[in-house]
Amino acid sequence: MSKLLTHLFAAQPTPEPWVVGVSAFAAFLIVAYTTTWQLTRGLITIAHEGGHAVAALLTRRKLQGIRLHSDTSGVTLTRGRPNGPGMVLTAMAGYVAPSLLGLGAAWLTAEGRVTLLIWSVLLFLVCMLLLIRNLYGALILLVTGGAVLALSIYAPDQVQQVAAQVAVWFLLFGGVRPIIELQRKRRRRQASDSDADQLARLTFLPGGFYVVFFLLVAGAAVAGGAVLMSPF
Repeated sequence: MSKLLTHLFAAQPTPEPWVVGVSAFAAFLIVAYTTTWQLTRGLITIAHEGGHAVAALLTRRKLQGIRLHSDTSGVTLTRGRPNGPGMVLTAMAGYVAPSLLGLGAAWLTAEGRVTLLIWSVLLFLVCMLLLIRNLYGALILLVTGGAVLALSIYAPDQVQQVAAQVAVWFLLFGGVRPIIELQRKRRRRQASDSDADQLARLTFLPGGFYVVFFLLVAGAAVAGGAVLMSPF
């Protein structure tokens, strides 16, 4: 047990500056290009719905389950008061969750706790799997979890470090694009049930206010992650 804990919390050496730069550039390209974004956006949806679920639990709403769909959308089902602080915080948590998870992952990676980060991701995915209520959602979580588990068992430390770097930057950059897409849909009046518009109905503030709030959080997370991950 002590050896496992020692391995789990062991710190890896600081990566070379070029590793950080190349990882950030690779993650930016994945998020920026439509094809790669469509293939990987479901990972951001996992974080998004996980944010709703955690907020629901923290505010003592009854969490009924999570669904992940093949079009990269998702829904988290909760029960409780249809309004009030708990509902507001639950609705607010989705779009900021990938960015905040990315910031936390950036801190762990900067501290060299890559193994701890990988196993934290596995724990998160297992908890999500217990809450999934559709077959596609279960499959995507099993595939993602299997890939992360294989990485932790078979990949050398250097490969794990690079994978962690790319994953962190992907969460940070990937937290921004869905918010921009949300606002585009709102302008075309195609997102009347979006989180921002639900929040507008729950509070006295317009949906645009929440879009700006989401962007500010995501932008601050990117800046904070860049500072943490900087090798200089």
